[in-house]
Amino acid sequence: MENLLMVMMLIGTLGVLSQWIAWRTRLPAIAVMAIVGLIAGPILGIMNPEADLGDLYGPLISIAVGIILFEGSLNLDFREIKGMRKPVFRIVTVGAFLAWILGSLAAHYVAGLSWAVAFVIGGIFIVTGPTVILPLLRQAKLKPRAAAILKWEGIVVDPFGALLAVFSFEFIKFLTIETVTFDAVIMFLLASVLAGLIGALFGYGIGWSFERGLVPEFLKSPVVLVTVIMAFALSDFIMHETGLLAVTVMGMTIANMHISAISDMRHFKENISILLISVIFIMLTASLDRETLLSIFDLNIVLFILMMLFVIRPLTIFLSTIGTNLEFREKLLVGWIAPRGIVALTVSAYFANVLMEAGFEDAEILTSLTFGLVFGTVLAHGFSIGWLSRKLGLSTDNKPGVLFVGSNKFSANFAKTLQDLGVPVIITDASSSRLTHAEKADVPFEHEEILSEQMEYQLDMTPYDYMLSVTEYDSYNTLVSSTFKPEYGKEHLYQLPLQRNKGDQLSDVSHHISGTVLFDGEVTWTALNEKINGGFVFEKTIITQTYSYDHFLDDCNEEDVLLVIIRQSGTVDFFSPEKNNIVAESGDQVISLTKPE
Repeated sequence: MENLLMVMMLIGTLGVLSQWIAWRTRLPAIAVMAIVGLIAGPILGIMNPEADLGDLYGPLISIAVGIILFEGSLNLDFREIKGMRKPVFRIVTVGAFLAWILGSLAAHYVAGLSWAVAFVIGGIFIVTGPTVILPLLRQAKLKPRAAAILKWEGIVVDPFGALLAVFSFEFIKFLTIETVTFDAVIMFLLASVLAGLIGALFGYGIGWSFERGLVPEFLKSPVVLVTVIMAFALSDFIMHETGLLAVTVMGMTIANMHISAISDMRHFKENISILLISVIFIMLTASLDRETLLSIFDLNIVLFILMMLFVIRPLTIFLSTIGTNLEFREKLLVGWIAPRGIVALTVSAYFANVLMEAGFEDAEILTSLTFGLVFGTVLAHGFSIGWLSRKLGLSTDNKPGVLFVGSNKFSANFAKTLQDLGVPVIITDASSSRLTHAEKADVPFEHEEILSEQMEYQLDMTPYDYMLSVTEYDSYNTLVSSTFKPEYGKEHLYQLPLQRNKGDQLSDVSHHISGTVLFDGEVTWTALNEKINGGFVFEKTIITQTYSYDHFLDDCNEEDVLLVIIRQSGTVDFFSPEKNNIVAESGDQVISLTKPE
């Protein structure tokens, strides 16, 4: 028991550490996790989770994959693909079918597998999946269209890949084994339909009960988690691998019911999903033995991986999207990005054993083939998606942007100053009259309530790393900060200091639910706009070797307000009483609100 606890502790620690290293180094998280797992497992031999966990290994991975797939499908709101339903539908249907056929042909003629095994593995390899796609999308900051297509394909096709493998296997048994009748194939089809119905029923039940207040707030996340596991286990008990379909349908059903509790549910599941992805990748890679690792470099396997990367994937995307409104550059990016992940590994491991037991000896190389494709695609796509998307103009500007909530004279002019320095900015406000300030300053704006559900589909927030709540209402600024804290984190979420004379009485709670306080902590909305009306100007000062930051501070008037430092690297640092050690270096620019001479 003590050894088991140590192994589980080590797996969790390495998984989270890998995510942290990826965040600090800006490397693809999937690639870091794969490398860390290999080092801890087959290279150094510190652990072998498959052997250490024993019978728990398979069920733990299966349930984790189900939860990850459900979390991803919670984001599949049909409103997101408005205007893109045709290419998305084509890719997840025609594209998936072409990928299956072409992948099977490559598995037979290039990898040397028998037709039976080739068609099973061809079905498995159509999957990409949220475990690999979602981390890459977060890293690359793709524009909405390309990101939506890759996300929908990854989540929707995942269960179909597993089902195709099951269907291929059942059909092969029908053709090759005399005792197997066509009833088995019919049973598979019925089990798949039943799994979809179970997912839809469970999803609707969750949404219906939440909207009618039948489940208290503190129980909503546990209820969803248990229900996901129940839907997955029940469907998988009826027929193996149909659980993935059930949880995907369940998530999509909830996502399109537009229930009020979905945001909190999504945040909770996303946190769990990140942890599970980290843990599973470590478990799978650390369980790989050295013989399998070395066999990946077999010539046939290498040629098969290259064929999948450079021929089959681009061909399926270009053929399936003929006659759609996808641009050539979008087809090029989507046709390149198709990393395989956890679902491919787990399903192929299952079928490697099943096929060998059925007498197909060539299935022995399926594990090596799958690991080779997973490592090859994860490394190739993980390290290239950022560069390629920038070259094709499908990623947002590398410079971190600023989203202002609230249009007024101060925010409009401050946004204009940042825009002139090349920082992406936008102002949102529900009032058209207040937005005249943004319009006069000639800065981008969005006439929408930032807290409305529709805002998520009206505005792409990907380019904006910082959110500044700068309205005249303290309660509203605090509410905005509290709402967006899961997405931005407190370090990227700012709000104006409280206007104590308004009697909001928020001082005792604002530290816990608000964003980081802006500027010196004393300059309120009223004071800032009075300064603008009084002729104060936004001054940009470049710090040099001869004119240091200390010299600049000595020259500042006591009425001046230090706003932000634009670093030479392009990053921004807003002044705040919670960041006492902020210092401008040579080459940085300091923006201040300065009293004119």
